[in-house]
Amino acid sequence: MDPERRRCGWATSAPEYVAYHDDEWGRPLHGDDALFERLCLEAFQSGLSWITILRKRPAFRAAFAGFAIDAVAEFGPDDEARLMADAGIVRNRAKISAAVRNARAAQRLEEGLSAFLWSFAPVGPRPRPATLAEVPATSPESTAMARELKRRGFVFVGPTTAYALMQATGMVDDHVADCWRADAGG
Repeated sequence: MDPERRRCGWATSAPEYVAYHDDEWGRPLHGDDALFERLCLEAFQSGLSWITILRKRPAFRAAFAGFAIDAVAEFGPDDEARLMADAGIVRNRAKISAAVRNARAAQRLEEGLSAFLWSFAPVGPRPRPATLAEVPATSPESTAMARELKRRGFVFVGPTTAYALMQATGMVDDHVADCWRADAGG
């Protein structure tokens, strides 16, 4: 971590934010299980701070079988009870059930989750936001993604969650113009 580097304003208040910003956020991510993890974590974040999710991420990975879609799709009532008792994760019954349901929905995607999600990425370059105030919470693409995910049986995937997923996985690049990651190519 280079303290002299300029970063997006949200990424400076905790070491976990700095590492996430510098090493992951906004970098293109592919792979069904990798994107399933991010989809689940974004859903678990709803109503909470992202730092809470980052700090619990190792426990989430252990509890959810490394976010392997096929493994999570096999979770049953005993697994959901185990997860509800796991203080290392966010214990929200609706969100836990959503992760299992979404794994099953992901299995049904003929093209795979990665190809499906990336099909909503905007085409062509767009100007970088000058400030955090210019970063949108949703986009036409995230609204379309959320609508299609819901149509295919996914839950906890509204347009804001879809946009956060797009930002986190490099489908859109919302590093502000003076951020060092913007100069480094996202």
